[in-house]
Amino acid sequence: MNEMEKNFNLVAVVLLGFCILISSNSCNCAHNNENGSSSGVPMSRPAPPATVNVGVLLAFNTTIGRVARKAIQLALDDVNNNISVLNGTRLVLNIMDSNCSAFIGTSAALQLIKRNNVAILGPQYSVLAHIISYVTSELHIPTLSFGATDPTLASYQYPYFFRIAHSDFYEMAAVAAVIGSYEWRNVVAVYIDDDYGRNGISALSDALRNVRSKIYHKEALPPGASKSDIGSVLVQLALMESRIFVVHMNPDAGLNLFSEALYLGMLNSGYVWIATDWLSSALDSAILDYDTMNSLQGVISLRRHIPVSDKEHDFTVRWNNLHKAGSVDARLNAFGYYAYDAVWAIAHSIHTFISEGGIVSFTEYPQVSSASGNKTELAKLKVFDEGPKLLKILSQTNFTGLTGPVKFDNKGDLIGSSFEIINIVGTGYRKVGYWANQSGLSVTPPEIRGSNSHAIHSVGQKLYDVIWPGENKLVPRGWALPNNGKHLVIGVPRKVGFQEFVKVEDNNMFDGFCIDVFVAAMNLLPYAVPCTFVAFGNGITNPNYDELVQQVALKKFDAVVGDITIVTNRSRFVDFTQPYIEAGLAVVAPLREKNSSGAWAFLQPFTVEMWCMTGAFFIVIAAVVWILEHRTNPEFQGQRKKQALTVLWFSFSTLFNAHRENVESHLGRTVLIVWLFVVLIITSSYTASLTSILTVQELLPTINGIDSLTGSNVPIGYPAGSFIKNYLMEEFNIDESRLISVDSSASYAKALSRGPSKGGVAAIVDTLPVIQLFLSTQCSFSMVGPEFTKGGWGFGFPKGSQLAIDMSTAILTLSETGDLQRIHDKWLSQNPCSSQANQVDATQLRLRSFRGLFLICGVAAFAALIAFLGRTIWQFIRNQRDTGIGERPASFSHKVCSFLYFIDQKERKKDPIDTSGT
Repeated sequence: MNEMEKNFNLVAVVLLGFCILISSNSCNCAHNNENGSSSGVPMSRPAPPATVNVGVLLAFNTTIGRVARKAIQLALDDVNNNISVLNGTRLVLNIMDSNCSAFIGTSAALQLIKRNNVAILGPQYSVLAHIISYVTSELHIPTLSFGATDPTLASYQYPYFFRIAHSDFYEMAAVAAVIGSYEWRNVVAVYIDDDYGRNGISALSDALRNVRSKIYHKEALPPGASKSDIGSVLVQLALMESRIFVVHMNPDAGLNLFSEALYLGMLNSGYVWIATDWLSSALDSAILDYDTMNSLQGVISLRRHIPVSDKEHDFTVRWNNLHKAGSVDARLNAFGYYAYDAVWAIAHSIHTFISEGGIVSFTEYPQVSSASGNKTELAKLKVFDEGPKLLKILSQTNFTGLTGPVKFDNKGDLIGSSFEIINIVGTGYRKVGYWANQSGLSVTPPEIRGSNSHAIHSVGQKLYDVIWPGENKLVPRGWALPNNGKHLVIGVPRKVGFQEFVKVEDNNMFDGFCIDVFVAAMNLLPYAVPCTFVAFGNGITNPNYDELVQQVALKKFDAVVGDITIVTNRSRFVDFTQPYIEAGLAVVAPLREKNSSGAWAFLQPFTVEMWCMTGAFFIVIAAVVWILEHRTNPEFQGQRKKQALTVLWFSFSTLFNAHRENVESHLGRTVLIVWLFVVLIITSSYTASLTSILTVQELLPTINGIDSLTGSNVPIGYPAGSFIKNYLMEEFNIDESRLISVDSSASYAKALSRGPSKGGVAAIVDTLPVIQLFLSTQCSFSMVGPEFTKGGWGFGFPKGSQLAIDMSTAILTLSETGDLQRIHDKWLSQNPCSSQANQVDATQLRLRSFRGLFLICGVAAFAALIAFLGRTIWQFIRNQRDTGIGERPASFSHKVCSFLYFIDQKERKKDPIDTSGT
């Protein structure tokens, strides 16, 4: 790989000139094979060729190359010995060695193209595939690779490139799924710095976003990096917070990396190492020595999944027999299966191509010939005339090989992909699960899940237990504090006032509510976190809290602790923990004495609704009593004017129990008793409320809330150094000239007491905990209106810090156990005066407090009226019958008038119903 990287620039220059040369008139590149077939003369099918050449480009002296070369030879024998394939035409493979060099590989590829190969099997590496795919696409020669897994190769940029192995796009999705299943959030990626490494890690970054994780740090190693270079890189990685490492490189560099990691103690408990399929290929291809296996203990690797089948079993047995006989010097790995299927894919396509009358012919590329005058080696490169036809046939490939169904998508990638997740333990490895692009993680093989949909739901998205580095069976946290002997530097604001929250002594002693909460949460962490508090500010004025938070982003502080409100612009610089106290914004203002002894003070005990309802019931009850007593009680009879005055007098005299009219009927007495009870309750309540209004001093705030502040021009106070100034200016359009900073309880009281007329403020806007603490000792002020924002205080940590997550969990634990409330009560307990002085709203008697009484009285009056009406109707009918009037025909209106006249008359003794019972 190092030789490949050294020659990459030279190859790029050579091919750039080549591409410019052959692309100058690319619009005329087709149509060279058109002949006179349009003449209408029937043409006979051409005889099939005796042989068809296919080029093979491998890196012989590599783990994959050794296995692939033998697998290709076995496939070639099987194809040529199968009489149903190629119809007697023999497949000839021209195999060349790229020697792990981009330059040599490019030269070998050009040699293969000059030999009139209809297709090229390979190349093995992604770097070389990028280079030669430009040439093969221009010359219409399909390229089928079994080892170039760079996801960017699956593109419309390379229409003649096919890949029979799974792209790294799917492998990185599998890696991300494993990381997401353990809820690890930050990952360190270590990779080889070439197209294969860079593009693979780019795919990993995209896949991690889907599981809400990210690459915390990328570390690229140059091809051919020495052990000392790798060791230097690992030393720097060991100082990072993340303990999740994804390794994506070639086997030689990868094994050297794990050897150095073991030496540096990075394979101990707490670390997680995930290797891509390069490691499983190395394990499958050879028996590694003890030291190498010892450096891989606890590592997770992905292994390309080959479904179990009869074909796979027979080929594996055949390979093992050859290995035992010494005919094969390497053990079989997944790329051997892919190489075998690649030969068969080419063979099937050529078979169809010949069967459909395809002709194997090549034509000089006119642009190259005319530019070079047939005097250069480039002029020997020819276009495969019917390459587009073979391309179309190859794209429709559909057969079952050793690796399962072989079909390509519209980008030339193999459809369907699955991987095994293996855990290296002892002298081998154990499978802990599978991943498939259609069903995700499971402990069930994908082919079983595909045939049994119930299996997907029964197993769920799980893996078997993993033995992690250090023989640890517990799932690692995935991060740790850097083991560099340094303490975390915690920034703390040096406040001027309200030191109950944060107090900084001259001898660098720190105390207060916020400090106690932080220390209590730290003590709940399952690991030790040494830290040192450092004061921020001069102690003369409050520091700027936005600047304090930015010190974390500038890496001057590892965290910040204090009464720091969680707001949007600060969250851009740090990750906040769960809020440990609610801290919405509110308004505090001075109180003024309410004038309750005015001329109309007697009306204040009742609300308007209560006065209206009481007056209405006085009249209604009087009318009901008059109706019940009118026919039988002489005191409720007489002239209309007299009766009206009697009703009004009776109504209001019941208030003082001074009515002189006697109530004779039982129904009237029942209604009157209920009404007198209601009157008693109302008068007693009125008396008590009026006494309170006239004798108890009431205080009202001078400001009603934030709305009255925004609608006026009075000065407003805010805590110095906080975000509140900018918030009021941006959200409420309050002019900066109206805002005055205050920084202590004494300055709060002084500014509010002076008021706007004496250089003070009309109100102060601050967070709720500060206002509550201030009011606990200042009873002449009050919080007015509700909180107009919701928020809280939190501790700030660097972006992506796992410590912020663990501290949030610790804060929730403090809240659930009651420890958080006990810390609150220790520092922020309120004085009783605050709860007494803030009762400023006048207590009026409202209608809702007497709805039950009015309901009872109304029901009693209505029931009495119904009973009276029934009795009277009965008397009216009997009277009509006795006098014979009812036998005469009369209209309905006449009967109604008669009934009303009957009610208005005095009840006579001879009426059929005894009136003594009324």
